Amino acid sequence: MEKMRGITFLYGVMSMEMNIRDYLQPGKRAHLVGIGGVSMASLAEVLHGAGVKVTGSDQRESATVLHLRGLGIPVVIGHLPGSVEGADCVVRTAAVHDENPEIRAALDGGTPVFERAQAWGAIMRDYKNALCISGTHGKTTTTSMCTHIFMAAKADPTVMIGGTLPLLEAGHRVGRGDTIILESCEYCNSFLSFYPTVAVILNVEADHLDFFKDLDDVEHSFRAFADKVPENGLILANCEDENTMATLRGETRPVMTFGVDRGDVHAEGLSMAHGFGSFDVIYKGEKYAHLDLSVPGMHNVKNAIAAAAAAIALRLPGRAVEEGMRDFRLPGRRFEYKGMYNGAEVCDDYAHHPGELAALFDTAEALGHRRVICAFQPHTYSRTHELFRDFVEVLQRPTVTLLAEIFAAREDNEVGISSADLAAEIPGSVFCPTLADVTEKLRRLAQPGDLILTVGAGDIYLAGEALVEGS
Repeated sequence: MEKMRGITFLYGVMSMEMNIRDYLQPGKRAHLVGIGGVSMASLAEVLHGAGVKVTGSDQRESATVLHLRGLGIPVVIGHLPGSVEGADCVVRTAAVHDENPEIRAALDGGTPVFERAQAWGAIMRDYKNALCISGTHGKTTTTSMCTHIFMAAKADPTVMIGGTLPLLEAGHRVGRGDTIILESCEYCNSFLSFYPTVAVILNVEADHLDFFKDLDDVEHSFRAFADKVPENGLILANCEDENTMATLRGETRPVMTFGVDRGDVHAEGLSMAHGFGSFDVIYKGEKYAHLDLSVPGMHNVKNAIAAAAAAIALRLPGRAVEEGMRDFRLPGRRFEYKGMYNGAEVCDDYAHHPGELAALFDTAEALGHRRVICAFQPHTYSRTHELFRDFVEVLQRPTVTLLAEIFAAREDNEVGISSADLAAEIPGSVFCPTLADVTEKLRRLAQPGDLILTVGAGDIYLAGEALVEGS
């Protein structure tokens, strides 16, 4: 697709959006393909609670599937054409293509097929407040922080997060309040199906270059997302991120800025003790709240300020921010402690973009360990190829870098790239063809006082778990 693909996609979604609400009504049957996924499972619960007859399918049994069945939602394992018979509509994840047997049966039989993001977009129109958190990175953590804050304020929000939040013991929550909080992803322009009343933009960088043409294309998509906010809504923008502000140049909708050192909402009196931030949140020149963060890193200071700005935008008291953040714990795979091995601390993190890696290493270096050992698994061939030099630069920062083979995810290796290519450019790094090789190398390297990080959006966490379990 050519440049301006955001607008092309948006018009397509808008034409279908007029129809999807007619199908997500009490008494109608919606069949969800891939219902066991985080976002699909929460969608199933919301629709079920609204009186829609929900059925679903997934590739395998899981705790999520068992939970949905416990709610009275039938789930079939396997993608069988007969599963869509009698459905009024079918909703699918972005990973499910037209070749899927259920989707093919629905299309051949004239049953409408919608994307997951379109369904969420239709749902959020029934909420007074739709808080949508976007950005190249930081979305999951900031959405989780907002959830803690709104729960502390007893706002009873509905929530959809791209990770498991310890507070919820899930990645979603079905509430009865007038606010819905959603992590909003730009990939495939998914967030252009949303209807935010408050849109947060944390940062804008070149990513998902298997879909977007370049940074300009990414910025265009984020601008289209911001333009979905109504005239009486609000855009919350990181004024310290150059690309975000370039994206919003000329925007006529109301914009509230946030940042560490400047912005309508910012920090004062910031101190970092062993990587943990303590500061006042200032709004309109006055103290709104004081935060002593329980999660490390300057990037989490930035995320917390963004979450506080969202609370201000929706008129929550500062005490709710203080209370909500007091017991905040990161969602799964965000600097997640896994255990100890031979005196070394083992943690796992989802970082898979050079900017995220830089923030992770900033945090790790501030914690005072003897060495930082990073086992990194690149995510997708296209990202590794397009951001190759950036990965080479940032992965020189750990004391030792191990490189697992690229996690393919949704792609075929059409560019002929390997993690071995990265290892050849990073002095002292080691290429490990398999996860077993990663674990064995970590076992030989680990010494008391080390911090071992398994990093990436694929299955690299298994290497760290195997290390700890074998201790």
